[in-house]
Amino acid sequence: MSQAVRLPIVIIQTGLPPDAIHTRHGNFSQMIRNAAGLSDAEIRVVAVHEGETLEAPERYCAALITGSPAMVTDGADWSERTAAWIRGAVAVSLPILGICYGHQLIAHALGGKVGYHPQGREVGTQAVELLEGAQGDPLIGDLPSRFYAHLIHQQSVLQLPPGAQVLARSSHDPHQIVRYNEHMLSTQYHPEFCTGVMTTYLNHYEPKLGAEGFDVPTLRAELQPTPHAQQMLQGFVQRYAMAA
Repeated sequence: MSQAVRLPIVIIQTGLPPDAIHTRHGNFSQMIRNAAGLSDAEIRVVAVHEGETLEAPERYCAALITGSPAMVTDGADWSERTAAWIRGAVAVSLPILGICYGHQLIAHALGGKVGYHPQGREVGTQAVELLEGAQGDPLIGDLPSRFYAHLIHQQSVLQLPPGAQVLARSSHDPHQIVRYNEHMLSTQYHPEFCTGVMTTYLNHYEPKLGAEGFDVPTLRAELQPTPHAQQMLQGFVQRYAMAA
């Protein structure tokens, strides 16, 4: 009897980090693969921002949607096509985890509102607080009620899609983790980032961040490991991809 072929997990790449980060730490899909403990044989990377085409959702066991320097509100053709694909994936209950841009794109695709955060950028290692609804959640229910995560974003989910539930917030952003259904959730923070990646981001953007009023030396000094943020990514892969 032939053995069933395991479907791959697709990493939907929605952009590339700046060259300073890319050269030193790899692109978003590589960081996700490494943080999640995935091998090349287990994944398919589809660079939708470069015009690559996703297969039907049924051809994958799960999907991870990366961050991007792009803005969801730009309404780029590749982004809107990916939003339509997300709606199709929801219809067949494909497990999906969106990260940063992916978080915002899922909310947009399902009828939420995305835009520039009224208080500006969120950056650095910041505290994330679980809300009451996170208790018992299969992916984050065992996390501490307060943990640290790495962030860098200007846009946010400003209004949730119908039926979505907020599971975590930060002092800056009330929608840090959102669950849309049994199989789909998203996070504004970057579970794939380490302190080295965040340091390179701060160094690269220091002039811009300084002009925005950030104390970059203090942000650097406050960086710390974020194992609980990474645990969520690893838990998603183990639950929905490794078991497929």
